[in-house]
Amino acid sequence: MRLRIGTGAVLLLAACAHIVAPPGGPEDLVPPALTGTSPDSVASLPAFDGDVEFAFNEVISEGSQPNFGIGTGTLEKLILLSPSVEVPRIKWRRNRIGVRPSEGWQPNTTYRVELLPGMQDLRNNILKRGAVVTFTTGTEIPSDTLRGRVVDWTTSRPVPGALVVAVLEPDSLGYRTAADSTGRFVLGPLPHGDYLVYGTIDQNRNLQPDPRENFDSVRVTAGQDSVGELWAFRHDSTPARIRDLSVADSITINATFTLHLDPTQRLDPDSVQVLTLPDSIPLQVLGALPPEVFDSVFPPIRARRDSTADTTAVDPLALAEPADTVAPPEVEPPDTGRVGRRDTTDTGPLMTRPKLFDQLRIRLAEPIASEGRYLVRLLGLRSVSGVSGTAFLSLIAPLKAPPPAARDTTAPADSTRPPPPVIPPRRR
Repeated sequence: MRLRIGTGAVLLLAACAHIVAPPGGPEDLVPPALTGTSPDSVASLPAFDGDVEFAFNEVISEGSQPNFGIGTGTLEKLILLSPSVEVPRIKWRRNRIGVRPSEGWQPNTTYRVELLPGMQDLRNNILKRGAVVTFTTGTEIPSDTLRGRVVDWTTSRPVPGALVVAVLEPDSLGYRTAADSTGRFVLGPLPHGDYLVYGTIDQNRNLQPDPRENFDSVRVTAGQDSVGELWAFRHDSTPARIRDLSVADSITINATFTLHLDPTQRLDPDSVQVLTLPDSIPLQVLGALPPEVFDSVFPPIRARRDSTADTTAVDPLALAEPADTVAPPEVEPPDTGRVGRRDTTDTGPLMTRPKLFDQLRIRLAEPIASEGRYLVRLLGLRSVSGVSGTAFLSLIAPLKAPPPAARDTTAPADSTRPPPPVIPPRRR
């Protein structure tokens, strides 16, 4: 009985052991190489019932996380199987990986199995290239390809590893891929038809679009291969609200919002209200602009000469010119065309769309009181998601303490004060 228990324990330990590289010998710095795939790509296999296999020239690592079919395993994070939305079944076979959908192969379907870069050998050498196997189980051979780039609109920079999903209409079959280190992607071959293409910033790296992740989408007609740039941003069905108000100077109010605003919208001064409380007396608004535009339209407060003194002092109530209402500058709308959308190749911030902002500076024609209470209201304010609404918030202007008076060195000494005592020098 003891012999049986001991044998079983040894077998259990052997099954749970993690394969590592043998000790000794020269150091191996060469990543594993892909030697073949099965079945042949771009083939029609109506009766296919096996596994899609990726073969390598050496034993590959199982990874540090096991594959339980929930998407958290090391190998599960390297496989994109489309159009299935379930986590595929992945089998490790020393120098091969077998893949099949958890629900089985469905008839008359075009399948795309992509191995992402990141496969490792037993010495943790990483393969930086991937591979794709595409075949059908009864439909005609796919021939379409989609190309584009995913950009983070909040930073105007490409998104490495962004998740791209092309949904075939009207079947709602989603084909997935991941962008490269420059945010670019090539997705194909795909079945012929119209597609709704999504570019998502996959923050949790689960290879699935989640509700709170930033994304952008574009519709591509059949036969079009250029998706262009997908500018991912936070989508919200609620209008933007004022998060905070502050006083920049006596005639300028800073407003910060809960969402990014539509960068193509410029509010007319009539759409911005600043009311004194409790009487609701309106103050004239000259303009409300993003900080970068505001600085170019409204010059800073200038110093003016005090006629009663010989020095030049800054008057905190001096008004910046021009005093008339300033018409908001026009903004060129982003290129939303579905054919031939520009795809830039710059390594820095992309300039094909205006920058997002969540602040406005409001310039007034008259100064606000140091202890005043006001209501700031913006009508028809539109968020970057295209949702319009009215944003309002009350403002209590802070009371600023007067600066300390400068010492007057030219004034005569006070004769009523006794002179300081004279201390005689000490004798040596």
